[in-house]
Amino acid sequence: MSPQSKERVPLDVPPDLREEYLDNLRAVTHGSGRLMLFAGDQKVEHLNADFYGPDIHPDDANPEHLFRIASQGRIGAFAAQMGLIARYGQDYPKVPYLVKLNSKTNLVPTTQAEPFSSQWYDICQVLNFKENSGLCIHGVGYTIYLGSEDEALMLREAAQIVHQAHESGLLTVLWIYPRGQAVTNEKDPHLIAGATGVAAALGSDFVKVNYPREKGPSGEDLSAQSFREAVLAAGRTGVICAGGASEDVGQFLRRLHDQIHVSGAAGNATGRNIHQKSLDQAVRMCNAIYAVTVENRGVDEALAIYQS
Repeated sequence: MSPQSKERVPLDVPPDLREEYLDNLRAVTHGSGRLMLFAGDQKVEHLNADFYGPDIHPDDANPEHLFRIASQGRIGAFAAQMGLIARYGQDYPKVPYLVKLNSKTNLVPTTQAEPFSSQWYDICQVLNFKENSGLCIHGVGYTIYLGSEDEALMLREAAQIVHQAHESGLLTVLWIYPRGQAVTNEKDPHLIAGATGVAAALGSDFVKVNYPREKGPSGEDLSAQSFREAVLAAGRTGVICAGGASEDVGQFLRRLHDQIHVSGAAGNATGRNIHQKSLDQAVRMCNAIYAVTVENRGVDEALAIYQS
């Protein structure tokens, strides 16, 4: 999302809700146009494999760990299912929330059935929850599996969600993953660019995609350069990258810096690289990611924040 378009209001936002929409946008981007999304939706997506195991800090076994991190770390928004927010939100009322409207587990492989994730809640239910709870709910999220035989159903649900959310002054983030038996390479840069273009056609404010993988003839990593295609295809929709599995902090921050400052991405959506750490480490990781994403800090500065 370019500086020129970071506060552009789409025309499906009613005139009397333009300021509310802008307030939500400014709240999650801190006026930068970039989103640091702390992703907590893996409680369904990856079941307990992401939260309990030999390489995962014991803090992560408790769902409240996510809320402690979100309340203490510097983030743009915390994405989770509404039921989880309802159970813990009363103790963390100042956290900026984004409600994930659909989710599915990873138990059924693509070889058995085409991926499909149906909508759990509608926008009216989210708005009622926001009013009754008093929580800071700034937007909604939804996942599409592009290439699935059921993509038409998900595309229609996504279109309705974006339109209704904007009519209510809320922001939208679409998770779009090319996946299904028709997809031979989920990390193909050209295909990922196609996914961000779909998000633009749906009118979403942000789209979360996987980072592509591309090597040059000498084995050099061309991912950051090739990802530029996805950013261009998205137009005025901000592209944010999935954080992926836990990895070395320095390597993660260097790739994040390239995604933003080489490719032109509008932020990141990070889960495991944050919440699988202890609370203290997770908060410092949030602050380091925020420094690169929102404050334009360099890798060395961000690494120093994490190590401080």
